[in-house]
Amino acid sequence: MRGLMQQLQTQDYIELVAASSIIRPGVSGSGMKEEFIKRHRYPEQRKNAHPILLQIMPETYGVMVYQEDVLKVANQFADLSLGEADVLRRGMSGKFRSRKEFAAVEEKFILNCRRKGFADALIFEVWNQIKSFAGYAFAKGHSASYAVESYQSLYLKCYYPLEFMTAVLNNGGGFYSVEHYLHEAQKQGATICAPCINNSEHPNRLIGTSIYLGFGYLKNLESYTVQRLLTERQWHGAFSSLDDFIDRVTISIEQLTILIRIDAFRFTKQTKTELLWQAIFKLNADGAKSQQAKLFKIQHKTFELPKLNSNWIENAYDEMELLGFPLCNYFNLVAEDMANGVLASRMKDYVGREVLIYGSLVTTRFNKTSAGKLMRLSTFIDQNGDYFDAVHFTDVVEKFPINGLGVYACYGRITDRFDFYSMNVVWSRKMGILGDPRNK
Repeated sequence: MRGLMQQLQTQDYIELVAASSIIRPGVSGSGMKEEFIKRHRYPEQRKNAHPILLQIMPETYGVMVYQEDVLKVANQFADLSLGEADVLRRGMSGKFRSRKEFAAVEEKFILNCRRKGFADALIFEVWNQIKSFAGYAFAKGHSASYAVESYQSLYLKCYYPLEFMTAVLNNGGGFYSVEHYLHEAQKQGATICAPCINNSEHPNRLIGTSIYLGFGYLKNLESYTVQRLLTERQWHGAFSSLDDFIDRVTISIEQLTILIRIDAFRFTKQTKTELLWQAIFKLNADGAKSQQAKLFKIQHKTFELPKLNSNWIENAYDEMELLGFPLCNYFNLVAEDMANGVLASRMKDYVGREVLIYGSLVTTRFNKTSAGKLMRLSTFIDQNGDYFDAVHFTDVVEKFPINGLGVYACYGRITDRFDFYSMNVVWSRKMGILGDPRNK
């Protein structure tokens, strides 16, 4: 859809309605998506439309885009009744009552067109378009309702970007991964903060331009722990120290360790290593703790600890383990030299040439060619956070696999389709990353 919007240069609601429909497999599979783009972008191409089809569907330049177009073409091009046209539509979408009835309508379609003097080449071209299109077509009302929601979302994303992205994340996300929505929020000016015992809730929380990740992202953090933490904070205010937290919240050493490792106590200005040692000293190692509130405040012992350092790489590995992704840029973790690469924004300068681009994987999927062979479609972001799309065709898809998230060196030929630039991969390789220094 990103590529299609770029190719169409979509500017208004009506064009968005059309885009919502022609992205569907039916229009794409019939080859009419590309024809629609040509006729939309270049008015002189509209003369290629058959005059009758252009007259029937002037809004879409003589191209079948909506399910109603099948009815209109069958009715006005082939002189079928609307009832017969609907049999045709339902038959092609697999909802026909009988094959015999459908075959009779198909025969009548062809005979009526011949009777009107249309050449067989035109008749079967239109018929094949209907055949490949009808089973996947959207009703125009369906596309229009999608476009309304898209337009409303577009408005919110444009004028309230941080609120919108936070809401998307709290609604369970969508097509992309959590980390990619966070990347998008960062591009809009957000600061992404790890969970914090004084600022985070179970869902994500936006404070100013800072998005505090919710406790719900923390793997193995029990819901009862989150509930007790939030209830205590709501009733008696923010926590002032690790000792204050231990006094007020019933928690095991295992659960407290998760919060410390994700740096939820960073307001104390102590390193995670120091906090972990203090937690072990101050809690029973077996996690046994009375559920009853203490009558008097305990005087905690203080322990003299040696200087204990930690670094950002350790933090990144803790985040990957506990959240599933690092809060730093994947490019910062690359252990190899990234030389001689170009940025996605310069792809237009290298059309037809082979270049190297370093990209952090956003999403990837397999697709089948018309011959039934596998190919791979992948989306990356470069060091500036800009998208680029890469295609592994059948001759390279097995040689150069994509093995999970990370940074890849992608070398290939740049192509241009209606001002949308992508790469046909010649070779790709996943880059090595820095190791966890604690494993040395």
